[in-house]
Amino acid sequence: MSRILVAYFSASGTTAKLAETLAEAIGADVFAIEPKTPYTKADLDWTNKKSRSTLEMNDPASRPAIRNVRDNMSDYDTVFVGFPVWWYVAPTIINTFLESYDMSGKTIIPFATSGGSGMGKTNEKLLPSCKGAKLMEGKVFKSSASASELSKWVDGLNL
Repeated sequence: MSRILVAYFSASGTTAKLAETLAEAIGADVFAIEPKTPYTKADLDWTNKKSRSTLEMNDPASRPAIRNVRDNMSDYDTVFVGFPVWWYVAPTIINTFLESYDMSGKTIIPFATSGGSGMGKTNEKLLPSCKGAKLMEGKVFKSSASASELSKWVDGLNL
């Protein structure tokens, strides 16, 4: 069986809960993608046009620095990448994460939490950051998704 990693960015803890449940359900390793400079509540105020998150999401070239790296990324064949949906896409820190490693030959599967939107243009915006990898369609889940629900989703991916 291939080695699987569940990597995630969580601004408020919601996506972290989902990622931990997924990793446990499928027997995967887990890795928190943490910003070098943590987000404050003011940074995450999407109604403020000058907040850090708004500025990052309005700049397609934005690549927020990551505090930590996974030193054995080459050990994984499949990487689930989790995040909260921001502006109908993944936060740009996910691009930073993906571009930090050689993803050639890996399967990348996005999963997300959202207050009401779907995945939007997530794959379109992530694809350039997944050079040489197979990027699969992702799915939005409620933070309360059960291990059984997540396992069924993964089984249906036919990895």
